[in-house]
Formats: sequence, C-alpha cells, structure tokens
Amino acid sequence: MMGGFDIAGVFFSPLLLCLFSGLLARVVISKVLERAGLYRLVWNRPLFDMALLILLVGAEFALLRVLI
Repeated sequence: MMGGFDIAGVFFSPLLLCLFSGLLARVVISKVLERAGLYRLVWNRPLFDMALLILLVGAEFALLRVLI
C-alpha cells in the first residue's frame, strides 16, 4: 500500500497530488489544442476536457505506483 507524501509536516494522499498535477497538465494541453485549432474537431468540449483529465490522472497514478 502506498503511503502519503509529507510536505512541510502535512501528509497528502498520492491521488490528491496526481489530481493536482493532472489538472495543471490538462490546462496546458487545452491551451495547446486551442491554439492549434483542434478543438473544432471535438463535439463536446467539456466532456473531452473531463475525459482528458481522467486519463491524465489515471496515467500519473499508475506511473506513481510503478515507481514507488
């Protein structure tokens, strides 16, 4: 079982840290997709953004489990 991360004496869940970094990555990817004009190919942008966030968080959590 994975433990928490200690940051300045406060323990954080690994899933919370993956969620935060996944959100930051999704914002960056969204900006790139918007500038490239690829969002015009997407039918439902909020649904696409939520799916992208879930995929990023899942990939980061799986990678974290392998590394620790």
